[in-house]
Amino acid sequence: MKVTVTRKDFADSLALASTASSTRAALPVLASIRLAAENGSLSLLGCDGEMWAESICTANVQVPGAVCVQRQLLSEIVGALPDGEVLIELEGTSVYIRQGHSEFKMMALPADEFPPIPDVGADSELKLPFGDFRKAVAGVQYACSDDSSRPVLTGVLFNYDGTVLTLVATDTHRLAVHKIHRSGIGSTINVTVPAKALKAIRQLRLDAAEPITVRFDSARLAVDTGSGKVVSQLLNGQYPNWERVVPVEHTRAWTVDRSEFQENLRRALILAKDNANRVKFMGQGDMVIISSRSEDKGEAKEEVACVSSNGDMKIAFNGQYVMEALAAIDCDGIKTEMTEPSRPAVIRPTEGGEDHFCVVMPMAVD
Repeated sequence: MKVTVTRKDFADSLALASTASSTRAALPVLASIRLAAENGSLSLLGCDGEMWAESICTANVQVPGAVCVQRQLLSEIVGALPDGEVLIELEGTSVYIRQGHSEFKMMALPADEFPPIPDVGADSELKLPFGDFRKAVAGVQYACSDDSSRPVLTGVLFNYDGTVLTLVATDTHRLAVHKIHRSGIGSTINVTVPAKALKAIRQLRLDAAEPITVRFDSARLAVDTGSGKVVSQLLNGQYPNWERVVPVEHTRAWTVDRSEFQENLRRALILAKDNANRVKFMGQGDMVIISSRSEDKGEAKEEVACVSSNGDMKIAFNGQYVMEALAAIDCDGIKTEMTEPSRPAVIRPTEGGEDHFCVVMPMAVD
């Protein structure tokens, strides 16, 4: 194999393929990237045994062939090279990466040991603009759990009833929901997609207006854009009844400017890090007082103007959870709905809040 490619195309393709590569795999080949050069293109493929991510870029193929190389080392090498042409050449059991006066020699693994991408049927599918897909996923993915003992919570629930596409994620401490009201975008589905697969899909090189089609069969999903492909197993298990967690009413509310609220909270979190990110919020007239403390370092206090509706109360949250919810909301105004300090609150945008919100469990105030 001998192929020349631009460093930028190489790096972009490697970034997508790396989303599926495993660092803790039992099989050494799963910690590698499969490189395949043929017909004027270079394919990079990563796999962790449950997910595959492939990216194809234009290349000058002098000698076609395929080989596997260690992903972490390849990423470091490509990331350190300047822009320009990069030569990749297989010589015996070694792969050489050359650019100008730089040369790197890497151990090679046989390409035929790498797991092939499985076929995925089209039992059901979703088709919508890529920008809408990315926005919906970004609106909930931050709330996914990283607890492997409850695998179904490490992904995002996709439910489409023919009229409304609902995405849900929760780690039991917070719950994020994003809805798209649109008929005719696909089949009725109810599946849980791993967060890792969604991260890869969001990296596909598509314009916001271009459509993306996600195919599902009983066990896997697949996305194929021509220059990029993601195939992943779906998560097994019954997703929790998330709707019963969402408060049906509230008696108190604060409406604030999102940017100002974020800046105040970001500063308060500096002192909250040593206290499980606990941040206290106290409504006082037309202000919300934000405070945090560290036993060993000191205290922080911030104030943000608000429009209050019976909002004179004190409540505490994990400030990082609130920050992540605010970052996922694309609106100038934020409304926080509450009942009492021991009950969950709902953070919504002031526009479209019925379709995009985050439920956050409170922490002890004192």
